[in-house]
Amino acid sequence: MMNRTRIKICGITNLEDAKSAVEAGADAIGLVFYEKSPRYVAINSAAQIIKHMPPFINCTGLFVDADESYVRKVLERVAIDTLQFHGKESEQACAKYNKPYIKAIRMDGEINLPEQCEKYSSASALLLDTYVKDVPGGTGLTFDWSIIPEDLTKPIILAGGLHEHNVKSAILQVQPYAVDVSGGVEIEKGIKDPDKIKNFIREAMNA
Repeated sequence: MMNRTRIKICGITNLEDAKSAVEAGADAIGLVFYEKSPRYVAINSAAQIIKHMPPFINCTGLFVDADESYVRKVLERVAIDTLQFHGKESEQACAKYNKPYIKAIRMDGEINLPEQCEKYSSASALLLDTYVKDVPGGTGLTFDWSIIPEDLTKPIILAGGLHEHNVKSAILQVQPYAVDVSGGVEIEKGIKDPDKIKNFIREAMNA
């Protein structure tokens, strides 16, 4: 069990969904601080959600090319454990908050992952997501997992189009540090389905 793949349920917008994720066995929840996203959560709501989270659950805050002042405002008000950057942020921009951070990489077929590991050498992990033009995440689409090189120097978080029916094979093929799901466990954008969360986590744990 030492190498169990961690599970993050992202795009949490309310306390009920956060509790469903935790009760089902998620290791982390993700809160989206990007106003254009249908899963955007306001600072006050995010603070309330995290206040009710038990210990040892990682609370991740997701940003897309956000102003430094906005990130700092969120960090002042919300007990975020890990930052996740989904835009064109430089390593310097990601590292300036003295918090562990994840850098999302959109897999467009041109990406050199060993290079990205070097470029974001201070990142805790790289999150690999599906490339869709002008959509920084939450596409609901998978990419070709076979293009991920083995033996990367950073832990890999696999995202993009995962759901209860493909997460087990994704883990067996890629053997990522963690999997990240949002749309794959929803009833509608921003609202989770407790049964889909349970099924997803069960399948991931059975991999």
